[in-house]
Amino acid sequence: MDYAKLALDAHAKWQGKIDIVSKPVLKTASDLAVAYTPGVAAPCLEIAKDPETSFTYTGRSNLIAVVSDGSAVLGLGNIGGLAGLPVMEGKCVLFKELGGVNAIPIVLNVQEVDQIVDAIAAMEPSFGGINLEDIAAPKCFEVEHKLQERMNIPVFHDDQHGTACVVLAALINALKLTHKTKEEAKVVFSGAGAAGCAIAKLLVDYGFKNIRQCDLQGMITPENAANEMQKELALRLNPNSETGTLKTALKNADIFIGVSKGGLVDEEMIASMNQDAIVFAMANPIPEISPELAKKAGARVVGCGRSDFPNQINNVLIFPALFRGVLDAKATRITESMKLAASEALASLITEEELTDDYVIVDALDPRVKDVVSKAVAKAAQEEGVIRA
Repeated sequence: MDYAKLALDAHAKWQGKIDIVSKPVLKTASDLAVAYTPGVAAPCLEIAKDPETSFTYTGRSNLIAVVSDGSAVLGLGNIGGLAGLPVMEGKCVLFKELGGVNAIPIVLNVQEVDQIVDAIAAMEPSFGGINLEDIAAPKCFEVEHKLQERMNIPVFHDDQHGTACVVLAALINALKLTHKTKEEAKVVFSGAGAAGCAIAKLLVDYGFKNIRQCDLQGMITPENAANEMQKELALRLNPNSETGTLKTALKNADIFIGVSKGGLVDEEMIASMNQDAIVFAMANPIPEISPELAKKAGARVVGCGRSDFPNQINNVLIFPALFRGVLDAKATRITESMKLAASEALASLITEEELTDDYVIVDALDPRVKDVVSKAVAKAAQEEGVIRA
């Protein structure tokens, strides 16, 4: 099927994937007076007295912005904000359809960290949350950190944390199947960009103890790290500066997580891993190793980013439901405990009796995800006290 042609035809027909629908019905002068002037002055004055009432008298309580500078759009690279707009519109559709969250796509024509931060921070009064999208590493780390410091609404970089949460959920179930433990399992990464660093950090927070992170040159050490995030992780994960190639790192490994480049891993490398190996090769559209070859080489649980293979690692399983929970809880930020709660809730949708090698993560459109994950996230936010008074 020619999805490129189908998509072009559909996008030309849609001319935008989202519409604005008015709630008020304007049929009389009285309707107009309540929805607009003079009646609208009343909520304006209430908000002027107490800014928190903006979440009662406006749409902020269920409205987020999906913001990108277009510097890392899908696998297309730095094509700019305008060319990335169809992706941001699509993301807004997913937020609405899968989480009931209203979302507005916003693309920027600036790409410097401080310019991005200033532009997004200035929009805070309009939204209840910010979802950062397709911003290249390493600047995405700095952008997110600075916005979290400046803004009093949740800021979430989905490419990092959404992917991390889904990977952890799938790993929780894969560990049950293979009878491996997070404390003892050796994890090897290929990829140390936005997703790779976020996944590694979340696994450490969950309790994984033995992790090696590789880029295209090999294992990352505190000395050869390309940026501060990589250095920080290397100091935690590889304090003795162990060196070697990805092939070396994979010997006697239990888990491989690929978020890098297609075709980097061969059958020999998978065969060198421990028995009942777990392989999540998520480079798109071509995985680090094809699921068929990984299985042939001896891997037991195999997942990738594509929908035409079992165990699809798709961040759509997290971001709509997570933001639903964040907004419902009136959270002011998204914490590690909220991400962990999202992962555990997502994993729980598959019972131990249902688990199989080809079913460690639910389908991307599983209708149960929204309620189960959002409630877990909201509960974690309340327990941690990161909610508006």
